[in-house]
Amino acid sequence: MFIKIRRDTLIILLLAFLLIVCGRLITYVAFASSEDINDGVPISGIIVKGNDVVPVDTIRYNVMQAGFRDGSIIYDDVLKTSKREVSLQDAIQTAQEFATWSTVPGTSIEPITAADVQVDKNTGVVTVTVIEDFSSVEFDNTTKGAV
Repeated sequence: MFIKIRRDTLIILLLAFLLIVCGRLITYVAFASSEDINDGVPISGIIVKGNDVVPVDTIRYNVMQAGFRDGSIIYDDVLKTSKREVSLQDAIQTAQEFATWSTVPGTSIEPITAADVQVDKNTGVVTVTVIEDFSSVEFDNTTKGAV
């Protein structure tokens, strides 16, 4: 019934278990006693809502130009990019303006009349809600190059 284990093998196994437990305990105590270092929250992605005609990639690219791209980090109310530091509110206003400049591919039509940008400071997710309104778009019905 019993497995025969020599005494020296049992002592080695117990010492190994004790070393593993002590190592885990020391790691936990070192982490718990360290000061809280705020590394910021990295931008993890851009979610686009409300678009029908303008592609998501076009809106996402324009919002990224305002600083909400991979590698950018949020420190409290500051957005730090690879090139500069900007107030988070200024970056949000710029992203809203850039989102309205999004065009239908192959044209110069800008159907987005309003955009709302929200940033979650805990997860780094940027949510862009756009309103497309083709009733306010001015179309130029002339054909270029026609005789």
